[in-house]
Amino acid sequence: MKQLDRRSFLKTASAVSAGTMLAPKLFALGAFEEEPARPVSANDHIQIALIGAGWRGQLDTGEAVQVPGVKLVAAADCYDGRLVHCKELWGKDVFTTRDYNEILARKDIDAVIIGTPDHWHMKAATDAMKAGKDVYCEKPMIHLYSDGPAMIETARSTNRIIQIGSQRVSSILYAKAKELLASGAIGKLNMVQAHWDRNSSLGAWNYDIPLDASTQTCDWPRFEGTAPHIPWNPEHFFQWRKWKAYGSGVAGDLFVHLFSGTHFITGSHGPTRAMATGGLRFWNDGRDVYDVMLGLFDYEMGFNLALRVNFVDGGEESEGLTFTGSEGTMQIGENYVSVTRVPRETEPGLMVGNYADAMQKEMTEAYRKKYPITHSDNPPATGFEKFVAPDGYSDTYDHFKNFFASVRTRKPVVEDAVFGFRAAGAALLSNMSIEKGQVVNWDPEAMKVVQS
Repeated sequence: MKQLDRRSFLKTASAVSAGTMLAPKLFALGAFEEEPARPVSANDHIQIALIGAGWRGQLDTGEAVQVPGVKLVAAADCYDGRLVHCKELWGKDVFTTRDYNEILARKDIDAVIIGTPDHWHMKAATDAMKAGKDVYCEKPMIHLYSDGPAMIETARSTNRIIQIGSQRVSSILYAKAKELLASGAIGKLNMVQAHWDRNSSLGAWNYDIPLDASTQTCDWPRFEGTAPHIPWNPEHFFQWRKWKAYGSGVAGDLFVHLFSGTHFITGSHGPTRAMATGGLRFWNDGRDVYDVMLGLFDYEMGFNLALRVNFVDGGEESEGLTFTGSEGTMQIGENYVSVTRVPRETEPGLMVGNYADAMQKEMTEAYRKKYPITHSDNPPATGFEKFVAPDGYSDTYDHFKNFFASVRTRKPVVEDAVFGFRAAGAALLSNMSIEKGQVVNWDPEAMKVVQS
């Protein structure tokens, strides 16, 4: 039976061929320095709770408790079977409840992981911060644009730490890509192309529904929250990403990762214009979000971003970004960063073969006077370099390590609510563009849709 994990969703993206390049070089990236081998003091000990114990919430927690000095003590979910499994995974002493308010009332909990459906992110996060808890909130940070200012202001007014769960912001691969771009490795950036393609049923969010799913084992009214009320529906409960009422479609689930990575690497705050299209091409199972989406985005920093998600892809499942510059390209795959350098010509070139012989000669002589042939001992570097992450490397672990370091020190996190809002806000422009059937303008500084 096929198990649901991140690796089953994705295959390694195709690497750039180095066959025609000079001096290909392969480098192994070192993982972040490990925690010192010392006992964790009582003052450093962090007790956490999980709110929303679905697939992603449990995966997050499994990574979080590997960070030294972190322990799960409570979990909340609307399905009883997940609460049972939390005890099976992390001990029978783990406190479990359907109502996360019982968790927030406990004084022994320092921080919470929020792995709920998108429409609960703002409410759960603001409730947690007001209760004095630090928050790790899964992406996308927002479900509605009004969620963003509320979460930012609550973090400010309560002086709580909140980190958004786009883990690539803590990845050694993306840190290397940021370094390479800043060093001029590919010249002036002019375009970014990014994709996330899947060809499996699980990848299209058709998660298995447990045999005991019912209104007795599932708290349907609590799950619905602010969503429009409908009768009990196990597909909506367990496959919630397929409906706008609870999720944000491929834009909120996957575009947001591509935005957060692009923003981190380039230092951009977001696009100024967005246009998108898409459709329901294959998974006609009652869902009301697209399975294919394409978006184009303009950035004031002087580059364009083209995004694609395809749940009907006939090839290998893959994720990747390609940064195109004036002197080369940089690619990011699942476990590597590669740079292909092709410096620009030092002269414009001459194309005169269709003119009369006398004119060819005259133009060639004039051209060579302006661009004489030179021989340099140091010709422009042309080549291919690839940087590979260590086997088993987890950027989710590093993201949690960074979060808990901030919880301990009260220093800023690597992905705060402002960064998270800018990434999610940009992603949801795609949904808005499709709904309106027009280009949508966005102010990335003020983080507002600009009415045209």
